[in-house]
Amino acid sequence: MLTARRTTTSPAWQFAILIAVVMITGLSQGLLLPLLTIFLERMGVPSDINGLNATALYVGVFGMMFFVERILIKVGFKRMLLGGMIAVTIAMLLFPLIPSMGFWIVLRLIVGMGDSALHYATQLWAVSISPADRRGRNISLYGMAYGVGFSLGPLGINLLKINDAAPFIVTAVLFVIVMAIAWWMLPDRKADASTGMEQPPQRYRRSYQWAWFALMPAMLFGYMEASMNSGFPVYAMRLGMGEASISYLLPFFGLGGLILQLPLGILSDRWNRKAVLMICGIIGGLVFIFIPMAGDNTWMLLILFMLAGGFVGSFFSLGLAYAADILPKAYLPSANMLASLHFSIGSLLGPYLAGMGIKYISIGSIFYILACFFIVFSVMGFKFRGTIRTATDS
Repeated sequence: MLTARRTTTSPAWQFAILIAVVMITGLSQGLLLPLLTIFLERMGVPSDINGLNATALYVGVFGMMFFVERILIKVGFKRMLLGGMIAVTIAMLLFPLIPSMGFWIVLRLIVGMGDSALHYATQLWAVSISPADRRGRNISLYGMAYGVGFSLGPLGINLLKINDAAPFIVTAVLFVIVMAIAWWMLPDRKADASTGMEQPPQRYRRSYQWAWFALMPAMLFGYMEASMNSGFPVYAMRLGMGEASISYLLPFFGLGGLILQLPLGILSDRWNRKAVLMICGIIGGLVFIFIPMAGDNTWMLLILFMLAGGFVGSFFSLGLAYAADILPKAYLPSANMLASLHFSIGSLLGPYLAGMGIKYISIGSIFYILACFFIVFSVMGFKFRGTIRTATDS
């Protein structure tokens, strides 16, 4: 029985365990995308099919979103969290056993569903145990923990020097360790079917109507994250770069986002959040244009990756913060759901469009498409008024 274990009642310890869970989840996602892309590129799979295969993970994430709330209410936080971890762990161990593209699609779907369950349970749990005066800080730490894990994930590619199965086995072992800690120490929390907040009528339509510009960064962030981690390994290998270079370069993209996340958040608090988003979009877009010009120059790519990641790596959180500025409080849960849907849609499109661009346009098209999206988004900002709404608006 889970309740027979020595669970902790300390919110601080619970939060620390949840941080460990989300960090290892981010690590698995950060590793899996480029790792499987490398394997499929070795097999001679066309870049567009390679990208299409990568979208299976995000199909799993997207599809699971429609069921997570009901599952959470039925089984509770802890069982849902452990179920997600078990699914990802089993899938990780099966990847190297059957090197088949069709089988990998099924496994990626399972990983996506498990990750979706994990994120939903851990994020709501973290919010529920955080005191009001530290809730913002704790959610920022939660996001940074995922970012650190996602950035460190590609380093696992270096384990290929030992054996092709080594990255999967090491990741699975880390999951088992964290899962054992969660099983032993976390209490068995139940979820209430009620949100405890009044749900205004037409909340989704009005959230879109009032804050469409603030919801777009989530889609751009999802597209960027997925296209970079699935498309850059193909791009680099076709330039003749080794797997070690890929594993070291990708983390610097995430590192740039981690370094500038807090300063940009503070700047947007003190100045103008819409202006910060627009300026970061333009600068990030221009940096993406320069990346193909660097060729296979590792040091130049490293610098450009840090700059691009720094300026657009906070788009998801800045967009949500801007939506919170504009919308009445009762509309924020709906806005969060829409932002998550946007992120999933962007993640679904990223690998496939990146692969199509590499195959039919040029290997550098992955960065030109990203540049176009971010710059167009910034220009659209001039048409968005960003009027602050109140609960009495209709």
